Amino acid sequence: MKIQKDTAVTIRYKVAEQNGMPLDEGREPTSYLHGGYGNTFEKIEAALEGQEAGFQTTVDLAPEEAFGLRNDSLVRTMPKSEFPPGVKVGGQLEGRGEDGQPQRFYVTKIKGPVVHLDGNHPLAGKALRFTVKVVSVRAASAEEIAHGHVHGDHGHHH
Repeated sequence: MKIQKDTAVTIRYKVAEQNGMPLDEGREPTSYLHGGYGNTFEKIEAALEGQEAGFQTTVDLAPEEAFGLRNDSLVRTMPKSEFPPGVKVGGQLEGRGEDGQPQRFYVTKIKGPVVHLDGNHPLAGKALRFTVKVVSVRAASAEEIAHGHVHGDHGHHH
């Protein structure tokens, strides 16, 4: 079966920086609903359109095609006293962005009584190279299409 709109695609992928430095070895396969549902990057979807199981490709993404450019306004500091005990570098928390919308922040540094937070995705501002291999392709179920994502193995679990 060829990859087209409303197919459930299972892939294996590896992500590296443009210089070849590995970022994610993608040990487990992952599945996504193909066809503009926002489940993977547009450029990767375009590269896989019309392909079948066994196809492999490498796709280079500029920062704005991947996790976006860094936004320095999403970097802030807060008193450590405002955090629960055990806050650690690498931790994540939900907060509100300047627009009032929910925003995930990453703890990047703790210096004395101050916690440094970054609302940018850790890969924001980086050009990335994805090596993608198609493991399987099947027709998506009506429920998957209605929900906008793949269910079950390697997909979303409700």
